Amino acid sequence: MGKLTHFDAAGNAQMVDVSDKDVTERTATAGATITMQPETLALIQEGRAKKGDVLGTARLAGIMAAKKTADLIPLCHPLALSSVTVDLVCDPDRNAVDISATCKLKGRTGVEMEALTAASVAALTVYDMCKAVDRGMVISAVKLLHKAGGKSGDFSAS
Repeated sequence: MGKLTHFDAAGNAQMVDVSDKDVTERTATAGATITMQPETLALIQEGRAKKGDVLGTARLAGIMAAKKTADLIPLCHPLALSSVTVDLVCDPDRNAVDISATCKLKGRTGVEMEALTAASVAALTVYDMCKAVDRGMVISAVKLLHKAGGKSGDFSAS
């Protein structure tokens, strides 16, 4: 296991200096799942949620969140993202919505936090839009699925 890079020798939090890193293409994909009652999933799939298009709104919220990650996570670098995609897929067998968020850029630091933030906020948006009918929804499995680029190379979750 490597050392933590967000702390100096005295243990103080610091923003990592990436000025010596090469500019490379970097991508990251994160996922999340939100499970719910079957009736709640049916409302989403049939477009009958009182607040409107749940999946479309959650997709936009995830994209917006990726762009705001540096405002939310104190030591994240502000990044010029070249692409953000957020996909939401309903799975009636599990009464779940599976979320996948992919962020891309050419830069000196990775986009894992942006992808994780996008997936998380998309899931939170589904919860917010459906909480009036199902407060027992569970957000789970928020994790990095894949990253590529940079000095540390590729990573894929098992």
